[in-house]
Amino acid sequence: MKLPVIKHLTQFIEDNDEDFVVETIETLEALTEVPSLKDEELDVIGELISNMYGAIEVNKMVQDGTPKKEALNSFMQRVLGSIDH
Repeated sequence: MKLPVIKHLTQFIEDNDEDFVVETIETLEALTEVPSLKDEELDVIGELISNMYGAIEVNKMVQDGTPKKEALNSFMQRVLGSIDH
């Protein structure tokens, strides 16, 4: 996951609508079922999906009243914490 990408997607959700991101995730998930995709391509799609789910999570924290910067930092700390364990 990349914080600048999540930050950008969070702004996109604020400017537009979360439904766009949810529908994009669904589209990308459907693409992962194409049998001819190479591992590298699946990795890229997986990274995009992860960043989009991250942005949705950050947006939910912002909607619940957490300042955006704090929500982004908190989310990344949780991600890094789960990787360390």
